[in-house]
Amino acid sequence: MGRIVLVTGVGRRLGARVARELREDPGVERVIGVDVVPPDEGLGEREGLEFVRTDIRQPTIARVLAERAVDTVVHLDVHGRPLAGTGRAAVKETNVIGTMQLLGACQKVPEVRRFVVKSSTSVYGSAARDPAIFAESTPSRALPSGGFAKDLVEVEGYVRGFARRRPDVSVTVLRFAQVLGTSGDSPLASYFAMPLLPTVLGYDPRLQFVHERDVVEVLRLVCGEHRSGTLSAGTFNIAGDGVLLLSQCARRLGRPTVPVLLPAIRWVGGALRSVGVSDLSPEQIRLLTHGRVVHTEQMRQVLGFTPRYSTADTFAEFVARQSEGLLPPRTMAQAVDRLEEALRRVNQPSPAGDSAAKEAK
Repeated sequence: MGRIVLVTGVGRRLGARVARELREDPGVERVIGVDVVPPDEGLGEREGLEFVRTDIRQPTIARVLAERAVDTVVHLDVHGRPLAGTGRAAVKETNVIGTMQLLGACQKVPEVRRFVVKSSTSVYGSAARDPAIFAESTPSRALPSGGFAKDLVEVEGYVRGFARRRPDVSVTVLRFAQVLGTSGDSPLASYFAMPLLPTVLGYDPRLQFVHERDVVEVLRLVCGEHRSGTLSAGTFNIAGDGVLLLSQCARRLGRPTVPVLLPAIRWVGGALRSVGVSDLSPEQIRLLTHGRVVHTEQMRQVLGFTPRYSTADTFAEFVARQSEGLLPPRTMAQAVDRLEEALRRVNQPSPAGDSAAKEAK
């Protein structure tokens, strides 16, 4: 008998994709996807793949776990952006209250032996005195005071409490860097889609990305460890190799930047949120000011996972799906080449000048 896996958050594209990919694993017998709304593309009609419309904030989730004898839970219903028709309050309830209810249900179901939760490197925060690179054990010098990052800090706290109460359950927390992929379901993706990119004057932060395909692959790896009899419990940073500066991202997108003083950009972020252009929250502003980079040695050495896409590769694929900016990269490159050629000609001595120099000697 294979594993029976429950995946939360399948109403979003990433969650639905993870559910479908896990069903292809030969060690998985059934996958149950749960959410308050069905996925846009459905979960298909393949045997062993089921969608249950339920809210993880409600006690009914315990019945779903018990009736289907679930042994592995993949908790993806932790998000920074609301679904259509919902607001920030509903998102926070799902992130925090929903996680509490799900963990309470798992605690009561003895069949549960594996719990995997999708977190984010946002838990480290972004501040001026941060270390150059965060390891999993590095404490944040400025804990998030609100928004999605604060939700994640609370979620991880509840998960650690669950791990202490159920030591027989292998618990894995995956802290993903900024995810970019086909779903585009992230505040940073919305920011990069703007025709003009407001930036903080005097700052050029370092950014890390992880490809959506690598997100799916590492989740498959973690859930598939039952086959080898090993379970890698713990907390792991997941990010592609390398970093990109925000200015490099803007050039590759062909988007002009608009440097704004730090106090003013907070007003700009509020204005953009009010008209629904971009969710430039205080958390995002801190990221676009100080950036964030994490170590990934644990990911490679303990999990044995190496991302297929580097940070630059991930962003390049993201750029390829975007409409051309006001300053298309190819046009910018041609302009730079012409400028370099013009400067070279100006600095190159003319033949007449060489003759005059010889006569003077």
